[in-house]
Amino acid sequence: MSDASQAAKRPNFLLIMTDQHRADHLSCYGNPVLKTPHIDRISDQGATFEECYAAAPAGMPNRASLMTGRMPSLHGVRHNGIPLDLRNVTFTEILAQHGYRTALVGIANLQSMCGSDDGGEHAEPHAEATHRAGRYDQELASRWESEPDHALDLPYYGFHDAALVSEHGDLASGQYQRWLSERHPKPDTLRGRRNALGDPTFTVPQAWRTAMPEELYPTTYVTEQTLVRLQRFARKPDTPFFLECSFPDPHHPFTPPGYYWGLYQPADIPTRGCWHMPEPRRMPPHLRWLHEQRDDGNPPHNPRAPFACSVREAQEAVALTYGMITMVDDAIGRILDRLEQLGLAQNTVVIFTSDHGDFMGDHGLLLKGPLHYSGLIRVPLIWREPDVREKRRIRGLASTIDIPASIIARAGLEPFNGMQGRSLIPLMEDNGDGRECVLIEDEAHGSSVGLKGRLKLRSLLDGRFRMSLYSEQDWGELYDLTEDPEEHINLWEDSSYAVIRGHLTELLAEEMIASSETSPKPGGNV
Repeated sequence: MSDASQAAKRPNFLLIMTDQHRADHLSCYGNPVLKTPHIDRISDQGATFEECYAAAPAGMPNRASLMTGRMPSLHGVRHNGIPLDLRNVTFTEILAQHGYRTALVGIANLQSMCGSDDGGEHAEPHAEATHRAGRYDQELASRWESEPDHALDLPYYGFHDAALVSEHGDLASGQYQRWLSERHPKPDTLRGRRNALGDPTFTVPQAWRTAMPEELYPTTYVTEQTLVRLQRFARKPDTPFFLECSFPDPHHPFTPPGYYWGLYQPADIPTRGCWHMPEPRRMPPHLRWLHEQRDDGNPPHNPRAPFACSVREAQEAVALTYGMITMVDDAIGRILDRLEQLGLAQNTVVIFTSDHGDFMGDHGLLLKGPLHYSGLIRVPLIWREPDVREKRRIRGLASTIDIPASIIARAGLEPFNGMQGRSLIPLMEDNGDGRECVLIEDEAHGSSVGLKGRLKLRSLLDGRFRMSLYSEQDWGELYDLTEDPEEHINLWEDSSYAVIRGHLTELLAEEMIASSETSPKPGGNV
């Protein structure tokens, strides 16, 4: 059989990602208000994972885990602000080495996007001297804005083609900014709060009614560039492709454009039980600290940091987030239709996921931080096969690091040495079980949310319980997710759960040992 014939039998892959998108912010995951018919279309024809969790609940660490199939403690992006070392092997490199065309459209977030050293996802690289020689400034918004010749060095972490977006909302930069400049004579008059249209309905921090029209918003750019690449791939149907379509929304700031701004009203957002918090003495120390900061009139100075909000602020944030998600869903509808029109759908695996969630009012909080509540750590994962279109719900545990392992397996390739993820193909085919447990790593380069010392946090989920341990703290968290799904009752000090706590601690130790390095070379090797 010729190489071309063999390649024709390999599936294409379309990976659709959103940014800071909770699993339950989709109607196919049971949301009673938000309507996402096009993402639901993927779910109705594929496998929807009920319990998929981020390897780390922050953009850069988890996206690096998605690319490498390795935990942050191994690939080195332990927290936001550390670029992914170019020595790391990515699954896109493996695909490219075996004849796949690889392309990225949208957010990469594998290197820092702006130069603020605030511990946010755009912080300057740390300990860069330990990285392999190469450029670690490629996603910096300042470079894209000030240097007309600034470009990515291709291949970029295994992507041989890219249309990059840096940052979020109407402040997005990267190659998107140049596209915007070609379509509007004064693009800066459309961007940011200073140019925003007035709307007193919404007062939640980091929300403004953008002056940017829908046809110029980053979601439209990502959609158009994805369609361009699908058209290009269709010209050579015998050569397989991997295309990542990575939307920068619904990450804050909350700036859905035009029609999508007022599509959902705050009053229509139900006040879930998790917004009714226990009395302060029953709160974990870091949650109590965040609420004390708000009550004392000390709002966060870091726009990336979590903060305690009012119910109204949470409803506003959710309503605007729903608007952004609806725009993304409409865009996905266009992409799925084009996939069908081009005849590519008959041999393309479609995957939908996100990098992490957002508190969105849970426990009175907004944004993200080192509190591993379900809304933050649980991510959507939907997998649609081209030839088996049937609706299935998968209840086994899964992790972000399992996604690249599954793609490699579905392509008929072997994982590289050091890849830690497990293929989900057997689970989807009812030929295997899910993970016994899921490990989540979380770190910061300094103190955070009132905790002493440098933050290091590990969580373990076994399908019923979530246990979280913090370095340099004399307390922990233990929740029974079956009896207490909103995670209000911390069982850490409950003597009747001492045996369970001991078992989970042992399981956590075993999982951390199992997740240690096995590759003899930095970043894994082929």
